[in-house]
Amino acid sequence: MKILVADKFAESARDTLVADGHTVVFDPELKDASLLAALGEVNPTVLVVRSTKVTADMLNAGSKLALVVRAGAGVNTIDIDTASKLGIYVANCPGKNAVAVAELTMGLILALDRRIADNAAQLRAGHWNKKEFGKARGIKGSTLGLIGLGSIGKEVAERAKAFDLNVLAWSRSLTEQTAKDLKIGYCASPIEVAKNSDIVSIHVAVTDDTRGMCDTKFFSAMKEGAYFINTSRGEVVDEAALIKALDDRGIRAGLDVFCDEPGAAEGQWQTELSTHRNVVGTHHIGASTDQATTAIGDEALRVIRRFAVTGEVDNCVNLEDNPPASHIMSVRHVNRVGVLAKVLHELQAAGINVLNMENQLFRGDEAATATIGLDKEPDEVVQKAITAASDAIISVSVQARS
Repeated sequence: MKILVADKFAESARDTLVADGHTVVFDPELKDASLLAALGEVNPTVLVVRSTKVTADMLNAGSKLALVVRAGAGVNTIDIDTASKLGIYVANCPGKNAVAVAELTMGLILALDRRIADNAAQLRAGHWNKKEFGKARGIKGSTLGLIGLGSIGKEVAERAKAFDLNVLAWSRSLTEQTAKDLKIGYCASPIEVAKNSDIVSIHVAVTDDTRGMCDTKFFSAMKEGAYFINTSRGEVVDEAALIKALDDRGIRAGLDVFCDEPGAAEGQWQTELSTHRNVVGTHHIGASTDQATTAIGDEALRVIRRFAVTGEVDNCVNLEDNPPASHIMSVRHVNRVGVLAKVLHELQAAGINVLNMENQLFRGDEAATATIGLDKEPDEVVQKAITAASDAIISVSVQARS
């Protein structure tokens, strides 16, 4: 199997794939036109990326491409809709960079409070200014509000407690009881978090629901002079609204991500937000630690190896969660070549579409049961035709899906 790695990827993981007998093409500088060309030339079965964008043209470039692995958590850089239309699996490595992102989040909070970046800049410029920088609020006893409480949010919460911060949170999955179990406060909405926090930190994925969620209303709800941290994705923030809050309400922001940030690893780039006096910015480095790279590489390796052996894809983000099958048909049969082909032939003749299918083999390898999701009910005539199609078919049963 050919595997194209177009981004940073742990050397140990690459070596393991080669030892497994796969051909690994590693070029972390591939992007845009060069990645498109490489996909056509290499024609891999698996593509591994990290921050590199994967477009519709790229997904169409190789006829053998079956799996795209995002060596990280978010998949907003991959054209999921096109991948789904082409039947290409997209998988990620959730939670493996959580500690790294949580560490940076705490670093940005401290950097805002102690003005570390401005301190360092003036010191390097030869200016001693203890009078200016010897002032800070201190964060002990402040309230940290988390928007999103997945693996990263939970890691942030644990570290915040060590700094004697009070923690409260909103998440779609968070209940009052779960918040109580985690020993944090519960908020019913992001606005409630904004109103009640001295520091707000964002930890949500980019979706249609979260895109631009931190808008004028959100920033207006925050306390004057509060700190705003974003280590998730730039697109969850209305940057114009944030700039206004920075200018008019004394909000200070620690940002690792920006809208329209460069896809390249290095180059010239600046915006009004990235250069704002009230912003401490970093270069989308939240997951960029050696520890995180190793953990992500190990998880991506696990996903690829299982796919190579079984054809199954762990952490797949673009499979239908609830296939729209109206009926489920179970076919018990002798484990013999061609049995299922005859079943599928009868379904095709009846104009019935198979939406999903699983065949499970019993111990001893003599019998199996195929469970088949169908778009319509096979009547008795069809069922009898399936039963008669092969003497290896033991029984056929159909039930409406509830």
